Amino acid sequence: MEDVIQASQIPPEAATSGIYIAGLGGVCMMSNRWRDEQHPSFMNFISSFLRANSFRLNFVPIAPDFIFNCGGSSVAFIFLISWDCTNVSPVFTRIQKLKMQFARLYVVVTLATREQNDSFARSYFEFGMELGKPTFVPIRDTEMGFEKIVKIAHSLGVCKQQDATTELKYERKQAMQGMDIFVKVMTAIPGIDNHDANALSQAIGSIEAIAKASKEYILENTDLSADKAETIFRFFRDPKFYLAPKIN
Repeated sequence: MEDVIQASQIPPEAATSGIYIAGLGGVCMMSNRWRDEQHPSFMNFISSFLRANSFRLNFVPIAPDFIFNCGGSSVAFIFLISWDCTNVSPVFTRIQKLKMQFARLYVVVTLATREQNDSFARSYFEFGMELGKPTFVPIRDTEMGFEKIVKIAHSLGVCKQQDATTELKYERKQAMQGMDIFVKVMTAIPGIDNHDANALSQAIGSIEAIAKASKEYILENTDLSADKAETIFRFFRDPKFYLAPKIN
């Protein structure tokens, strides 16, 4: 079974409650089993919240309760609606199993009372949990918990896109530095200026390709004069020419 919620506009309840998160949107995959255990009113809240934040909701048979794909980032969640102080072992057994399957796993757990909070704290150490492996997010009510889930998924997606942007900027910087070196090499040839170097780069390509190009090929593919084409051709072939002192 699959339910798809298309993003259209921010619902009134989202606008008035301040739960709208500007940004990427994405896909939320919800466990069929988890869905069937929830109260209809909570499911309505989830649907409205996801629609408000441009997330498409799919119901699928998955091991975690949720998997979010946002901005190229994928993250899994276990969402514990209530904490049973008398039956914690199955919870930690499941967590141990899923943390081996998912690189990014968060456990959102509802601790509404002091007794539940104390029980969770004891159990956390009794079952040998490591800090951040996975990350536990304690909350007091279910709606707050789901808002935190979406905000975590959204933040990871934003970071992923920023990393990609940073990488593109680095590649662009490297390309510009490479072009600077290319221009310096080409303008070291007597009579060749920046315009000539750029024309050669666009029409022929690398220094190696230019070194192999004939005078005729340079003339046919650039706006360089015959004298400049001859100079370039000789520069890469005649030792007497490229070893001679240069006077610009």
